[in-house]
Amino acid sequence: MSSAVHRISSLPNELVSFIRNPAFPCVAAKSAVSREQVDIMEAGNLLDGQYDLDILARIGGFVRNYRRRRPLFTSFAVLFRQPTDLTEVAFEKALWRRLAGLHELDRRRHGWDPSVSSDPASPDFSFSLFRQAFFIIGLHPNSSRRSRRFRRPALVFNLHDQFERLRANGSFGRMQTVIRERDASYCGRPNPMLANFGDLSEARQYSGRAVPRGWTCPFRPRTDTGEREAA
Repeated sequence: MSSAVHRISSLPNELVSFIRNPAFPCVAAKSAVSREQVDIMEAGNLLDGQYDLDILARIGGFVRNYRRRRPLFTSFAVLFRQPTDLTEVAFEKALWRRLAGLHELDRRRHGWDPSVSSDPASPDFSFSLFRQAFFIIGLHPNSSRRSRRFRRPALVFNLHDQFERLRANGSFGRMQTVIRERDASYCGRPNPMLANFGDLSEARQYSGRAVPRGWTCPFRPRTDTGEREAA
């Protein structure tokens, strides 16, 4: 793995092995690993904001590197050492608390990426940091989907700009189909949360939990009046 990995423990190598498993469905993640373009850091407890500044700084470096080189198939992953006993509902809440904490720090200097909506209920929503849109993938030990079941909590940040570039060169649709077919086989059933960007809010997919029809995202970006909602 590249020098971008901070080897505090074996966790980064475990994530790489998790992705390299021949049956693991996400071929885009496999490409990122094979190109040594997964930037991995470790943090403490997902439930507190002790590492938020460090995480934000590392994401800032990741974004600057992407804007300079624009490599395809690159991701940033944060691996949390604790907790390991969260239910799917509890993990979902923790994921949005951490994203809300990062947003609170980021909003003081950067606006939302204008290419996506900041409204989590919108079908055009995508999370944003450093004025760059991200699709978030949550992993944790108790996920009901095997493809999201890693032994520690993790948040993986995937740049939306990469998806748009793949759409532009005509390769995104085929790759998406392959990933979805492999994921259904790996997990034993199709993912009921999958939807194309612009059809339903992608916020429903971040935690990996199968959310009900009336689900409301617990996160709202801070508005100009200083109001914010985060459960």
